[in-house]
Amino acid sequence: MSAKELRGQVAVLTGAAQGLGRAIARAYGERGMKVALIDIMADRLEEAADEVRSLGGEALALPADLSDAKATQRVIEEALARLGAPRILIHNAALLKQRSMLEISLPQWRRELDIILQAAFILSKGVWQAMIDAGGGSIAYLSSGSGIKGFAAEVAYCPGKHGQEGLMKVLAIEGQPYNIAVNTITPGIAIHTPMSEANYTEEHKRDWVDPALLTPAFVYLAGIGAADVSGERLNAWELAQRVGAEG
Repeated sequence: MSAKELRGQVAVLTGAAQGLGRAIARAYGERGMKVALIDIMADRLEEAADEVRSLGGEALALPADLSDAKATQRVIEEALARLGAPRILIHNAALLKQRSMLEISLPQWRRELDIILQAAFILSKGVWQAMIDAGGGSIAYLSSGSGIKGFAAEVAYCPGKHGQEGLMKVLAIEGQPYNIAVNTITPGIAIHTPMSEANYTEEHKRDWVDPALLTPAFVYLAGIGAADVSGERLNAWELAQRVGAEG
């Protein structure tokens, strides 16, 4: 699907108030897409929505705490009711608070896990039938090295990201007959975001890049179906370089 064909198509995007999510929102706005923006930070979310509108897109700001199942269900229902069936769902929102097993409490563990994995399920379930009825769509969960490896003090984050990888593999199989592509995508390079400021080492911070450089990968994902790529763990940096070179 070309950039021209993306005009008027619907995207649902979490973690949209800042960082990579906000950069993706701008990229979709530039292509005239209708973007449902979901984040807990209401003020910044409305600023992001204004940016999308100023770039030629349509934006719907939906503040929500994605650790809350009822709130997550409410915003995905509102997004579909007001904008229609999404061409793409990107679950970018996550919470990473480094705590060891000795330090973390059950409520803290559940909050991180629910934002990452529970919300991935509720959002995907919310768009699934609409994508089937529309003849296809694309779902992507933001992953990282924590989706395939373990790291100290990531007692909740690592299980959440591992869980997303498993959910992706199942839904990619189930989505194939309906032309629904389901993938995970990792930045593939250190990016400068508020989360990375809080968690990156000084070595990583020396090499980080603007997340806007990754957005061609997410524009590409907005146009694909199951026959293009599905069930894969993609590298956004490499994909952005490839699709950019192809024009």
